[in-house]
Amino acid sequence: MPDGVTYQPEHFINRELSWLEFNARVLEEAQDPSNPLLERVKFLAIFSSNLDEFFMVRVAGLREQAFGGVAPQDVAADGLAAITQLQRISKRTRELVDQQYRCWNKQIVPALAEHGIRLLQECDFDKSQRKIVDDFFRKRAFPILTPMAIDPSHPSPRFHNRGLYLAALLQRVSGLGPPELFAVVQLPQVLPRFIDVGGPNENSFVLLEDIVACKLPELFGGYVSSHHATFRLTRDMDVDLLEQEGDDMLRAIESRLRARQHSEAVRLEVRHDINRGLLDILAGEERLQENFFVEGEKYSEVYRVDGLLDMTALWELARIPGKDELREPGFVPQRSPNLARGDALLAAVAEGDVLLHHPFDSFDPVVDFIEGAAEDPNVLAIKQTLYRTSGDSPIIKALMLAAENGKHVTALVELKARFDEANNISWSRQMERAGVHVVYGFMDLKTHCKLAMVVRQEGSKVRRYVHLGTGNYNPTTARLYTDLGLFTSNKLIADDCTALFNFLTGYSQGHEWKKLVVAPQDLHRRTLELIRAQAARAREGKSARIFAKLNSLVDSDTIEALYDASQAGAPVDLVIRGICCLRPGLPGISENIRVRSVVDRFLEHSRIIVFGEGQKAEVYLSSADWMPRNFERRVEVMFPVETPELRRRICEEIVPAYLKDNCRARVLLPDGAYVRAAAWHDEPQRRAQRDLLGLPPAPAGRTALAAVAANGQSGPDADGAVKGKHAKAR
Repeated sequence: MPDGVTYQPEHFINRELSWLEFNARVLEEAQDPSNPLLERVKFLAIFSSNLDEFFMVRVAGLREQAFGGVAPQDVAADGLAAITQLQRISKRTRELVDQQYRCWNKQIVPALAEHGIRLLQECDFDKSQRKIVDDFFRKRAFPILTPMAIDPSHPSPRFHNRGLYLAALLQRVSGLGPPELFAVVQLPQVLPRFIDVGGPNENSFVLLEDIVACKLPELFGGYVSSHHATFRLTRDMDVDLLEQEGDDMLRAIESRLRARQHSEAVRLEVRHDINRGLLDILAGEERLQENFFVEGEKYSEVYRVDGLLDMTALWELARIPGKDELREPGFVPQRSPNLARGDALLAAVAEGDVLLHHPFDSFDPVVDFIEGAAEDPNVLAIKQTLYRTSGDSPIIKALMLAAENGKHVTALVELKARFDEANNISWSRQMERAGVHVVYGFMDLKTHCKLAMVVRQEGSKVRRYVHLGTGNYNPTTARLYTDLGLFTSNKLIADDCTALFNFLTGYSQGHEWKKLVVAPQDLHRRTLELIRAQAARAREGKSARIFAKLNSLVDSDTIEALYDASQAGAPVDLVIRGICCLRPGLPGISENIRVRSVVDRFLEHSRIIVFGEGQKAEVYLSSADWMPRNFERRVEVMFPVETPELRRRICEEIVPAYLKDNCRARVLLPDGAYVRAAAWHDEPQRRAQRDLLGLPPAPAGRTALAAVAANGQSGPDADGAVKGKHAKAR
């Protein structure tokens, strides 16, 4: 820390509030009329899915701290108490959800109707549509649905996490039973949410809950409904094994997954016009409160919404067949002819390192790398880490085939990959049955690094081929996320990978890392060293620069080191997709730091770190973000890119694309707000992902002046600088 500078809580942005601003940027993509209509629908679904996970994990943890006396795993540098964070989260979430529903009701629904995609109510049905609805209910829904009365002889069921339910207050008109009844019907996920009632050339839909609501008298014969409403609960779904003991991690994870079904509720979502009596019953069952005061500030765990609950279901609508004009144009990931299958692929890697940038470059060579090794008679062994993979994974199938072919196959499967635990357990058992040696890593560390190694007999020598990546071995997400992967046969990297696998499978330690930087051993220390080295160069008047593209920046030690580098005069450019707890542009603290976030068609997931400039720049790729959990509680790998042409590709093509983006980038201001970057005057529009796809430039759009005016900000002064609290940063 420079002399005379003491960092205070106000120098840091709260992690949870920063995450909410990331999700606000996702919502902005849904609100942006320049995006294709069904892409906007998709962003509404992503916003809801993100918010679900946030409540299941982050809000659940804060509730335990605020009301259960649980100590936080990481002490936040911003100093906000847990209850204060919950109150601010509640306030900001309501603002964002209100925006989401205004966007849906006022913008998206009318626009869909203009393109022939309509959502109907019962009063809108014609005779043929009513017959479709009646047939659907009688033949498909009625045999599945289970009407559940709740009274002393029928106790309340355990409502599932994120399950959609219809609650009703019923009045008896004939037959047996109490005169008044509270009842629920679960809307099962095996039924579509949007029921197609259109003709051959129409796209007309009705919501499943609207059909079931109309048919309540048939589900509860002898009763009529006086009030009904849909509701949805979000529960604490975090799996914390750090304090558990057990000899069998797989059984411990399975036990915890079962316990999830009985976890506490953290959020209740209901229609805004729900009957008060219904709401009191539902909230009382789950011990959730609406608009109560804690330490003088209002806090609520009930969220009223003006429209359909659970907008993650909009994925169904976004995927309706046809309507290609309402989507982003398709693209075909590029594949170098030098990266053919089998021996040709290995020959290319033996000749020199190969860099792949997904989804712009095809993920097929990575799949071919494992599939080819499974069938290659000269391959002796395959070793691979698996954090998340696709449901029908060709890579796992190839590992099983390799084992069946007599090769020595080791798979390190991370059972604690959040929300993929059940999937990973299933794959693990299948691989074990096929003869793969499956290892589950450590009880107190997640294995988050992404690496695969193929050991091959070549004449009298044994050669190792390695793939290291920033993303998972998942062919599906490789078309949706941006990630970087490196193929290499470099002996020093192969030595390090061998040592790392030995550490993961047998606790083997003592290896002196030559090329890889590994967490939890060295990654935090080495990251700080590299930042401080650039600060020292700047103080000496030498050229210095720090660039980092990450998903999240939370670690306070790293942030303080970046502040120190800024004060030393080193320029710092950060592209942080999600959480950023650093405040750029603070006078005397972070004036030389610029932070931007890119939210676009593909989820930005690649992690690129560059220290220095020109030919002497040190270029790294990493599986890790700059967060305490990545540095201290995960096995992570940061690896160098040393081949000159690959370093040039990163430093002269990929990095500048993100720094020049003036279409989908947002700039972080010192107060924690983000403003859109926009082209100035006649400056050409640049969109990083479009540029990297090699697509033609977007049509001329609004200039920075128009963007500023649209946001109600002051215009530029004579020097071109924008005035105002949320001034547009160039």
